[in-house]
Amino acid sequence: MTKTLSAVYDGRFFLPEEPLELQPNTRVRITVETESAPQAEPYSFLNTARALRLEGPPDWSERIEDYLQDK
Repeated sequence: MTKTLSAVYDGRFFLPEEPLELQPNTRVRITVETESAPQAEPYSFLNTARALRLEGPPDWSERIEDYLQDK
């Protein structure tokens, strides 16, 4: 039987994150592959737009069509 599972190493033992259907004292072969650290959440478009500190008329969002036609 081959099964891939996630586990945590506590410094002495591997602790599976889910139950295993194995009898006690069953011999197994373990291959260890460390997981990369979770990546930070990407910025949302709104956060990016705010960071740009864009300036425009106060009614920009209400009259966007008017401003687009002027160009």
